[in-house]
Amino acid sequence: MAKRICVNDEVVVISGKDRGKRGRVLRVLAAKGKVVVEGVNVITRHLKRNPRNPNEGGRTQRPAPFPACKVMPWSEKDGKGVRVSFKGEGREKTRAARKSGQVLAHTRGGRR
Repeated sequence: MAKRICVNDEVVVISGKDRGKRGRVLRVLAAKGKVVVEGVNVITRHLKRNPRNPNEGGRTQRPAPFPACKVMPWSEKDGKGVRVSFKGEGREKTRAARKSGQVLAHTRGGRR
């Protein structure tokens, strides 16, 4: 099955507290229908020192997963988030923006 959002895509958030922010997709959790986007939905994690990491400790910030339906792929040509259509047959499908027809680059990243 073809994916609307892939790892390393640039996306824009369309709703929620981070609406309007753009970032790169770090992970896609397809089974849960969620994505992790760089700089979006950042949470603070409190870590305690332990014998294995005596220097580690304190607060760290990291992006948390949030629903994939709240992001749209970013198109430089359109200058905004775009809806995605699929062109091609079988395994040779490409993703394209609906209005402009611009092919969205597919950069391989992570596991398949």
